Amino acid sequence: MKSERVIGIQGLEVMAHVGVPEEERAAPQRLLIDLRFAASVQPEVLKDDLSLTVDYAAVHLRVSEIVSEYPRKLIETLADELSEILLQEFSLGWIELTIRKFILPQTEWVSVTVRKMKDES
Repeated sequence: MKSERVIGIQGLEVMAHVGVPEEERAAPQRLLIDLRFAASVQPEVLKDDLSLTVDYAAVHLRVSEIVSEYPRKLIETLADELSEILLQEFSLGWIELTIRKFILPQTEWVSVTVRKMKDES
């Protein structure tokens, strides 16, 4: 039987310098990031061996590092960068991530979702 293990990290809170106006980027603001991903190779039996899957604690740490590297104008740019880097560094088959930003009045949040597959070329 073919199956796929999907790993999720929900509501990862980060502080980021992000926004189109310079004054919005000046102070860090709260973002929430949701991630879903799957390892590119999935053995049928993991044998309780972390090296046979994706270390979600390492993914969590890497996301926080990437977000804090430098300011960005668009959460779309951040989502693209995060998905590309994580695909490369963690041997993922695919990743889907959503970034929520709490900036507009009279709204809960604005968000962007990106889904990328590993380029097999």
